[in-house]
Amino acid sequence: MSQPFSRYLHPFEIARHPSLEPEVKRAILATWASDWHAVESQPAMRQSPELEHPVHIDDVLAALRSIDKPTGRPGLQ
Repeated sequence: MSQPFSRYLHPFEIARHPSLEPEVKRAILATWASDWHAVESQPAMRQSPELEHPVHIDDVLAALRSIDKPTGRPGLQ
């Protein structure tokens, strides 16, 4: 995804973005969660080309779950 909104530092920036549709948020985060972006020798970390630094897969999955929360701000469970 080459849109400017894909240039975020953390998965929760995607989950909290006010103008992105939930489907777009899910697509971006699902791409980040993919094993395709796993960091060599650190399988729990993901380094997508859109990310400046690697993020933990748990953060990506928590951000995905937060999209469907009925109320409140996205956050780690």
